[in-house]
Amino acid sequence: MIDRTLRGRVAVVGAAETEYYKHGQSPDAEFTLALKAIVAACENAGISPNEIDGFSSYSNDRNDASRLAAALNVNDLRVALMQWGGGGGGTAGAVANAAAAIATGQAECVVVFRALAQGQFGRFGQGPRRSHVAGPGAHTVPYGLMSAAQQFVMRVTRFMHDHGVEQEALRAVALASYHHAQSNPRALMYGRPLDEEKYDSSRWIVEPFHLYDCCQENDGAAAMILVSADRANDFPNDPCFVLGAVSGSHRRAGAPVHNDPTYATSSFATVAPRLYEMAGVGPPDVDVVQSYENFTGGVVMAMVEHGFCTPDQVNSFFRKDNLIADGGSLPLNTSGGNLAECYMHGLGLTIEAVRQVWGQSSSQVDSVDVSMMIAGPMVTPVSTCIFGSEAAL
Repeated sequence: MIDRTLRGRVAVVGAAETEYYKHGQSPDAEFTLALKAIVAACENAGISPNEIDGFSSYSNDRNDASRLAAALNVNDLRVALMQWGGGGGGTAGAVANAAAAIATGQAECVVVFRALAQGQFGRFGQGPRRSHVAGPGAHTVPYGLMSAAQQFVMRVTRFMHDHGVEQEALRAVALASYHHAQSNPRALMYGRPLDEEKYDSSRWIVEPFHLYDCCQENDGAAAMILVSADRANDFPNDPCFVLGAVSGSHRRAGAPVHNDPTYATSSFATVAPRLYEMAGVGPPDVDVVQSYENFTGGVVMAMVEHGFCTPDQVNSFFRKDNLIADGGSLPLNTSGGNLAECYMHGLGLTIEAVRQVWGQSSSQVDSVDVSMMIAGPMVTPVSTCIFGSEAAL
């Protein structure tokens, strides 16, 4: 019987980011940012860029694999992979695609990357600027659902209403992210701490989202290098294996006009069980979590759907002291995440999940053997992945 799993068959051996900038402030074009991140990831892995033979990205990244291959002097381009749709929900899906290509012999060395230059191509978080509206937007824009915050807050509000979730649970996610950013010199919010009073007094974006419940918008790029597991010990970094990586969503999750029959969801109800089955671990085995925060409410919902607490336990589970690296029972977003490090469509969070296994985080958790990254709650398709040390195999 064929063993149809990614568990332990692929390793991450290098990772890097460019400098991060506020949206529109990068001095480099998006393509240049992508190249800089890939070259830096190769340096981190101790390889030459021309050893890459595959590229994997997501959210319709504009940097064409063939053009990247030419610029990097790649000897043999073997795979060019794209996780379509889902925005930041594709981050772990890009890892899954890269890992699958390596595990099936289609490629030997694949780079997962994402680059953003919003000064060059426009901002994500604003509502559309157009003279007419058609398609799914015709059902929502006339009622004021235009920006990402306005769209996603509907699901979060329903979840909070159904389960009695208090504002303090959302606040705890923001406080933990900012707490960790103060130890991370790469973070754009390094040196800019957040406390309860500052959070509570910040302006509403759309209730229940305060300013600090919403992710940043940034320019930059990030990349990570994957190879087959039998090569994992040939590189400077400690082995970090892909235990599981899956993507998808539940039935009718793609309903675009807010008529999803399971409305108060982060889209992981069917995805998370498949992840745990592949990885061979469960929620109690996870040492640290990086969860994509487009908005804090999505983190709460995603953590519930990954089995870390029940909906009725949210208010007691989501406390800052429970979520920080120095003493928390389940540290969350230890680089600062999208809220306080950088919004790199989630790839920064994926790299942080790997760094925790390597023991190289700026907010390192003790003895990490199993590290999770959750990508893009409330979009479709979503994805999620688990990395592990040699001891986790």
